[in-house]
Amino acid sequence: MNSLAPAGGAYGRAQTAARTPRGIEYEVIARVTRRLKAAADHRQEDFPAFVAAVMDNLTLWTTLGLDVAEPTNALPAQLRAQLFYLFEFTNQHSRKLLNGDDASPDILIEINTSVMRGLRGEGGVQ
Repeated sequence: MNSLAPAGGAYGRAQTAARTPRGIEYEVIARVTRRLKAAADHRQEDFPAFVAAVMDNLTLWTTLGLDVAEPTNALPAQLRAQLFYLFEFTNQHSRKLLNGDDASPDILIEINTSVMRGLRGEGGVQ
């Protein structure tokens, strides 16, 4: 059984390397979104976990915003502008959540879900 362990590791690495950039983006956004949703559901009981999830989402959107702001980004200009707008909105809305303002995390979850649909070719941000 132990002789198969190195082979399993090699196959796992090959599978990881075969993922597309779009698939990797989808997985990262999905992971952050799941965490944000779970933390939002328990916001009152575990506010520090909620803050961490909001910050992870904000980090994700800051990275996306910086990426689409690069002149060398190959996405169409209109899509880049839409994504940058979503970054700005996410930034402002996250601050409201972190300040304890009367704001809901649901819109951030919906934005992420819409982007995930777009990455899967199901509509969304286009």
